[in-house]
Order: sequence, then C-alpha cells, then structure tokens
Amino acid sequence: MKTKKEDLSQFQEEEKIADNLSGQQNEPTEAQAATEKETEDNCSDEEKLERELETLKDEHLRLRAEFENYRKRTLKEKSELIRNGGEKSMLELLPVIDDIEIAIKNITEATDVEALKEGILLIHSKFLDYLKKQGVTQIETERVPFDENFCEAIAVIPAQKEEDKGVILDCIKKGYMLNDKVIRHANVVVGQ
Repeated sequence: MKTKKEDLSQFQEEEKIADNLSGQQNEPTEAQAATEKETEDNCSDEEKLERELETLKDEHLRLRAEFENYRKRTLKEKSELIRNGGEKSMLELLPVIDDIEIAIKNITEATDVEALKEGILLIHSKFLDYLKKQGVTQIETERVPFDENFCEAIAVIPAQKEEDKGVILDCIKKGYMLNDKVIRHANVVVGQ
C-alpha cells in the first residue's frame, strides 16, 4: 500500500498535469479568440476590397461605354464630313460652271470674236482664283532650272546657249500643287 505522502505527491502531480492540460486548453481558446478577431477583421477588409473592386468594375464599364459612344459619334461625324465636305467647294465652283454655260450658249450666236475671247479669259481667271482658294497653285516652269521633284522631262533638246543647259525651255502640260504636295508634275522640255 501507498503511504499518505506518496498519495499526496501523486495527487499533486495529477493536479499539475490537470492544470497544465486545462492551461493548454485555455491557451488555444485565447488563440482561437485572436484568430477569430483577425478573421473578422480580414472579412471586413475582404468586404471593403470587394466593394472597392465592384466600384472600379462599374467605373471601368461606364468609361468603356462612354468611349464606345465617343468612337461611334466621331465615326459618324467623319463620314458626314467625307460625304458633305466638298459642299463648300462645289458651291464656289457653281458660278464658274454658270459662266461656262453662258459662253457655250453665246458661241453659236457670237459675232464679236474679241468679246468671246474676253469672256473665255474671264472664266479662266475665275477658275484659277477658285483653285487658289482651294490651295491649288501652278508649278512655275518658265525658264527655271529643271527639278524632278516638280517636273517630268518628256523631251530633251540641245541647248542653243550655255545658260539653257538644265533649264526648262517649254512646258507641254502644266503641273499643280495642293498646298505643299505635288498633285500633278509638269510635263516639260529641258535643254541639254
């Protein structure tokens, strides 16, 4: 049999073990509480992030829709400009056409050739003014050095004078520029 001291020491050991076990059980409970609090904080953080994400998605969709509407509107405006852009130019050209029609009508009835010639020169002048308003200019070809950027040499003839070498001697067909771009090269005869 065990003595009382042995029983007491065994009882104290069992109590220590029980205390340790209960202490260990309490510790996880405290850890669990801390973990639960962190989880709640994380959930609220997650909810905040989800709300922010939804807001950003909504903003993104609105911006995409706005951009798509802008793109459609500009395409429509561009197509209208292409379709109706020449309206002003054509309105300015109509008086020249009217003058040509009057000249054609008067050719059959004309008795005064000088008046007819003067009328044709007036129409020509009006038409050149119209072209100038549109940014179209004639390329200068009279006795200037040949420049392949503006002219096309369709014939080369021997120069009678030394200063005629490399110079445009005659223009067969005039060239034109639209603003700074050559839209038709002049066909010229160059001295060699």
